[in-house]
Amino acid sequence: MPTSAPQAAPTVRANPVLAGFHPDPSVCRVGDDYYLACSSFEYYPGVPLFHSRDLVHWTQIGNALDRPEQLNIPLDSRSSGGVYAPTLRHHEGLFWLIVTNVSGDGNLIVTAADPAGPWSAPVFAPDVPGIDPDLAWDEDGTCWCTVAGVSQRRLDPATGKALSPTRQIWSGTPGAKAPEAPHLYRIGAYWYLLIAEGGTERGHGISVARARTPEGPFEPCPVNPILTHRSTDHPIQNTGHADLVQGPDGSWWMLLLGVRPAGGTPGWHVLGRETFLVPVAWQAEWPVVGELSLTLTALPWPLEPVPAVPARDDFDLADLSELRPHWISLRDRSPRHFSTTERPGWLTLHARGDGLDATDAVFLGRRQTDPSCGMRVLFDPAAGRGGLAVRLDEEHHYTVEADAREVRAVARIGPLRTVLAAQPRPPGPLVLRTEITETRALRDARTGPDTVTLGFEHPAEGFVVLACLDGRYLSTEVAGGFTGRVLGVYAAAGTVHIDWCEYQPASG
Repeated sequence: MPTSAPQAAPTVRANPVLAGFHPDPSVCRVGDDYYLACSSFEYYPGVPLFHSRDLVHWTQIGNALDRPEQLNIPLDSRSSGGVYAPTLRHHEGLFWLIVTNVSGDGNLIVTAADPAGPWSAPVFAPDVPGIDPDLAWDEDGTCWCTVAGVSQRRLDPATGKALSPTRQIWSGTPGAKAPEAPHLYRIGAYWYLLIAEGGTERGHGISVARARTPEGPFEPCPVNPILTHRSTDHPIQNTGHADLVQGPDGSWWMLLLGVRPAGGTPGWHVLGRETFLVPVAWQAEWPVVGELSLTLTALPWPLEPVPAVPARDDFDLADLSELRPHWISLRDRSPRHFSTTERPGWLTLHARGDGLDATDAVFLGRRQTDPSCGMRVLFDPAAGRGGLAVRLDEEHHYTVEADAREVRAVARIGPLRTVLAAQPRPPGPLVLRTEITETRALRDARTGPDTVTLGFEHPAEGFVVLACLDGRYLSTEVAGGFTGRVLGVYAAAGTVHIDWCEYQPASG
């Protein structure tokens, strides 16, 4: 049987281990290395991939779906569509990743010898209905594919063809909605089926069942859910969509998604669903989840810090493919609209559609990973219009925007779009800036989670603030959906250029 969880030790750092919009983690171990994949929804490239040696410090090594042939997200598809819930596994010398593109090709499989890429052309699996697909191989090499619902079939992963009819194998806890995110494992004498249920909001939880064979019958754990924070004031909420992995010392751990609501009632989470780490022990051959906390106890193996993501990008690149993997666009990254060579040393964006209010917006950004942070960009509107955005979706974003005449702060909240303030633009390129400040003290139950400040740096006047806005309107609790904030640059009309972009967590 698996070993117990590690003994308690002094705390060493904070959860989440992957901050910001990194939901639906799936993890696999190969030797001393761990690899993790997350959902990416409407953003391109799709499925960010991370590497770690200690389960705590993760470095992004690439994106699995980084070519148009792999990822087809129509330009008219809505936000929170696109790529849902990958499963990452290693089998017979290959990494296998199965994922659902709900806006395009359905379930698809890609493989790689090296998870940093390149990943193969996709194998489509039209015989596999549903979302959140999982792959597991039994001792005789049969591949089992399990999806939300929870249903299962035997699958040939090389062709995407089903080898057996679809069977319902478990429906989760009676009365709990949305059984999803299945992962199937052989651990000791049993096959364990881990699922999320209760919906991906405050009622989210993790439950488990076991069987002697991968196709069941499955016996539910008598104390399901084995993890949930529903109906509590715990600082980590919406806990679910988990994957199990063994630590370097043989102990067991779970990576899962959760959110950190802030402000008053009902609490607003703005960074999206993040990835957390929690220990797992085994009792009577059932997994027992330890305490999930914002502080993480020291591990019984060495921690291996990794280099921080560079704060500044200067876009001195020979090709778009050299962009660091944390940069993401909306639905595609066509060379007709993005260039690093048209004006050497600058990123050039050519607009299409109606700017950020449209699904085909030309936008390049990175996830907000800190509750308090800032972004600055050196921006030249040239003969166009665009700027710096704090984006949640097409209908929820704040921007500081410039054209040939002026600089303005704009808020889009649901059906309303408002220019909040405007000033004449100083000549030449200018620094656009946003500062995000987490709420430290509640004034009353309605206090928002943070404040978003928009402005620009005037050569004579310093930082000119155009607007200070309540951040709750760029939260999932207001906007709905499954994503988190992304900060970045965009073109709304014509052509714009960006010399550099700098993201910094707030000190203190």
